[in-house]
Amino acid sequence: MKYRQLGFTLIELMVAVAIVGILASIAYPSYQSSVLKSRRADAEGVLLGLANAMERHFTESNTYLGVGDTDTGTPSIYSIPTATATYYTITISAATASSYTLSAAPTGAQANDSCGTLTLTQTGVKSPTSSGCW
Repeated sequence: MKYRQLGFTLIELMVAVAIVGILASIAYPSYQSSVLKSRRADAEGVLLGLANAMERHFTESNTYLGVGDTDTGTPSIYSIPTATATYYTITISAATASSYTLSAAPTGAQANDSCGTLTLTQTGVKSPTSSGCW
């Protein structure tokens, strides 16, 4: 009488689990890095869109300042997507009528981002200048 094996042996199953574990340990950090970069790119897009809104505001009122104050704080002239607002705190700092600095400070799960706070000025100066941050 011949006996045919219909399933997997425990050794075969353990080898398959070990291979999946090794692949997952390599893929997950790469995925996390990709997610951080994607969220950073979203924040950069928001800063550039907000810079455009600041220029429109300057064209209309001949000043970057908010109404009666020197720091316009959280932007009301530009709608920030909820997904970006979850991971970045976006602020406007208009020190004079002719200058401003836009900031995107990482929060929550994005706080470990190696680039830290992204900034953009009215002259287009972006920081940090590290490779891959802008």
